[in-house]
Amino acid sequence: MGESSSEVHPSEIKLARWTERFIAWLIDFVIISIGLVILFAILSVPFWIYYAEETEEQFKGLQPFHYLISSLIFVLYWTYFESKTGQSIGKRVMNLKTTSLNGAVAERKNVALAAFGKAFLLPFDVILGWIFTNQKRQRLFNRASNTIVIKIKTESISTDTKIKYIKD
Repeated sequence: MGESSSEVHPSEIKLARWTERFIAWLIDFVIISIGLVILFAILSVPFWIYYAEETEEQFKGLQPFHYLISSLIFVLYWTYFESKTGQSIGKRVMNLKTTSLNGAVAERKNVALAAFGKAFLLPFDVILGWIFTNQKRQRLFNRASNTIVIKIKTESISTDTKIKYIKD
């Protein structure tokens, strides 16, 4: 998804706070987790009926599979919404948006990379982001994907190409 020359970018970008980003992530996590619990419950009904006599010990080996499927669904969720509008449900509630470094909607491959880090390696991703943080408050995978999370503002947008990053 290339940028056209008529696209307008903000001259100032207000970076989202870590706490706002965490709350947006938590909202997404709760919503998707509830959906996953319902989905896995529905999918497991035939197995529980068939294996009613069996113990839960036989199903413990499926936990890594459950984690993998859940994490993949999170990656797909964030990739879809954040590559379309820059906002997941949590980010919409918190008035945040994932963008490219110049404030435009980020490319799908970049959003997918950032979503991978958020879904599979979040503690590692955040801690290294804090340790090696730069002026753009990027997690490690945000930095690798050239994305940032911004606070949405409704002020007019300038065509000035020089961008100033502001911490709230």
